[in-house]
Amino acid sequence: MTEAEVADNQPKSNGTAHTDACREDVFDPTYQEKAGPKPPLQIVWKNVFLMALLHIGAAYGLFLIPSAAAKTLVWAFLCYVVSALGITAGAHRLWSHRSYKASLPLRIFLGVANSMAFQNDIFEWARDHRVHHKYSESDADPHNAKRGFFFSHIGWLLVRKHPDVIEKGRKLELKDLMADKVVMFQRKYYKPSVVLACFLLPTFVPWYFWGESLAVSYFVPSLLRYTVVLNATWLVNSAAHMWGNRPYDHHINPRENKFVALSALGEGFHNYHHTFPFDYATSEFGCRVNLTTAFINLMCGLGLASDPKQVSRDLIRARVQRTGDGSHRG
Repeated sequence: MTEAEVADNQPKSNGTAHTDACREDVFDPTYQEKAGPKPPLQIVWKNVFLMALLHIGAAYGLFLIPSAAAKTLVWAFLCYVVSALGITAGAHRLWSHRSYKASLPLRIFLGVANSMAFQNDIFEWARDHRVHHKYSESDADPHNAKRGFFFSHIGWLLVRKHPDVIEKGRKLELKDLMADKVVMFQRKYYKPSVVLACFLLPTFVPWYFWGESLAVSYFVPSLLRYTVVLNATWLVNSAAHMWGNRPYDHHINPRENKFVALSALGEGFHNYHHTFPFDYATSEFGCRVNLTTAFINLMCGLGLASDPKQVSRDLIRARVQRTGDGSHRG
């Protein structure tokens, strides 16, 4: 990465330089993988068993869909959107990249939504995601896509972390996360919050309010919904690092993948996102196939969010001309 490209990754807000000196989500071109043989994979068999059991339960949930009430399916979709926003608008764009500011009520909502998503607490998710950006596609990347689709999709959760991931994660500056009371409260009470938000609430509502069977209430809005959100998120790490065009920077693996953008509420414009990680919209196209951007815009309109950071059109054009693969049609 050249000096000009590093400069492109420095955040701007309303035409002025962002004052935050800690940009741990910007790619570090100086990192070098350690020479010598790679450490052996250490399979975490408990995780293998639990993930297998979860996907079996989700498959059973698919079988139960025809017997579910229409209200239950609408509720399952609503839980899908809320839990996905807990990752996309919360752990990702707000807490990992600080791409906009959120009021306390919005941060509380996103914290609960994040517990409904059950993908590690906000602090751990944001820390690992910053490592992913800073050391992308290397041994220090938690879900290094160069290790193949399976590893970057789910395999990284079934084995012990590479020592470089742990080492680099410990060296990150994370004072902003530690200073956020919502983040630290959720981290302290993460397990009970997951039980309540991810499993009990999605099951209880259809069973109690419109008499849905307990089996359908548990396997469809709870297990099936949770599993689909997981895989939609994982596709950002796997498919969006392998398939698609690279209109902004052809030197990096992340791609523009509209299918992933649709399933992950706008997170599939990944070549743009890794080129400009601080942009709150994670794409050049605003709300197009990007429900998360629409949500943040709504929150800004309601006064619950502010200071959304964006890349200028001139900067985008300059970057496209310098490092794009020629597929840009903006």
